Amino acid sequence: MRSSDAERPGGRRRLAAVAAIALVAVVLIDTVLVVLERPLEVAVQLVLLVVVLIGVWNALTTKAIARGVWVAAGAAAAVAVVVIQIAGGEGHLVSLLVRLALLGVALVGARYALARDVRSLKQSETPGAPVPAARRGTLIMNLKSGGGKAERFRLVDECRARGIEPVVLHPEDDLLQLARDAVDGGADVIGMAGGDGSQALVAGIAAERGVPMVVVPAGTRNHLALDIGLDRDDVVGALDAYGEARERAVDLADVNGRIFVNNVSLGLYAAIVQSPEYRDAKRETTLAALPEMLGPGSEPFDLRFSTPDGVDHEGAHVIQVSNGPYGAITEGVTSRPRLDTGQLGVFSLVVPDAVAATRAIAALTTATPALYDGYHSWATPVFEVTSGAPIAVGLDGESLEMDPPLVFRSRPGVLRLRLPPQAIGYSPAARATGVRGLLSLWRVVLGRPVHLDG
Repeated sequence: MRSSDAERPGGRRRLAAVAAIALVAVVLIDTVLVVLERPLEVAVQLVLLVVVLIGVWNALTTKAIARGVWVAAGAAAAVAVVVIQIAGGEGHLVSLLVRLALLGVALVGARYALARDVRSLKQSETPGAPVPAARRGTLIMNLKSGGGKAERFRLVDECRARGIEPVVLHPEDDLLQLARDAVDGGADVIGMAGGDGSQALVAGIAAERGVPMVVVPAGTRNHLALDIGLDRDDVVGALDAYGEARERAVDLADVNGRIFVNNVSLGLYAAIVQSPEYRDAKRETTLAALPEMLGPGSEPFDLRFSTPDGVDHEGAHVIQVSNGPYGAITEGVTSRPRLDTGQLGVFSLVVPDAVAATRAIAALTTATPALYDGYHSWATPVFEVTSGAPIAVGLDGESLEMDPPLVFRSRPGVLRLRLPPQAIGYSPAARATGVRGLLSLWRVVLGRPVHLDG
């Protein structure tokens, strides 16, 4: 998901970027002058102001779980600075308040200049190459997926009104064959309204036949829709991708030839996916199972693999392989910044004893797995796992059993994906801003597109 097609910043955004940079420069110069007068006191305040700055920035640009932590840290640092200033006299406090006000204005200006919020992105041009309307579009739909979303939004009627051929998937139907028949019957654009497992099957046929695909988020979680920048609540709006739209090439991945669009889980998560309660309460089922499955005496699964440092592992509690590496948690979800890297994202989790289990559970339930030393993550185009018995897998949320060895491969840029013109076009991870976002201000000043995905 390249940003070269993104909207070039207009005059107001460029002016906001210039103002933000200028205000920060003024604050830094004033702070340096103050440092020359009171070096030790200002050194402490400078550290605290950095914490305030980062806290305010994250409060303005994220909706993740970590947002509350940053707000609390920034507030505590601000209080500490005020206390120090009050102790130094009224003049010191006024100087501090002026600097804080300037920083606040700079941060608001920077956020506007970068225009990474959903509203701004919907109003800007969706990334991708412009393509004409489909001549003969077909949409396959699973009426039961997502609690009956396709029926609730009357997708059959919506398709007919737009000249799209609706194909309803029945329990006895072979989805792969329906997709092949649609293309063989002349469909120049094929789409799927259903969950991620169904999206993967149709994506495989679309890539195989070289036909562009439309994703309609009619499943339960719709992770693929999230990561390509669709509004998951706008099911009918996704049909606009059959009209004049934007198209881009994205990766697929496979395990032993079976396509997946999101991820494949082995070990603990694969066992959890097999739980009857998982489909209706994924997060709650996972968290409830962790203490028991990682408790004292729990054994790692027979999953043999090698990490990039050359170390061979004979077992793991969890292995997950994703179609593209995941980014940090933003807006309360884990998403992938890009789907065109040509890489798999891999992580493994090993829990050797009860003490480690406690640390692992804490890291997983607080969405900070990297803090646990038995957690490893890396990116690679190919990955292999073997075992002495068939391996239970959770493939895009579906429970399967596969014979080892499992060979995972990335298929770079094989799927032509169409997005409606009003789509955001970026996942939450791609929209997340931080230090890299602040550095992007200079690009806005020069009138160049902002790189949301690096």
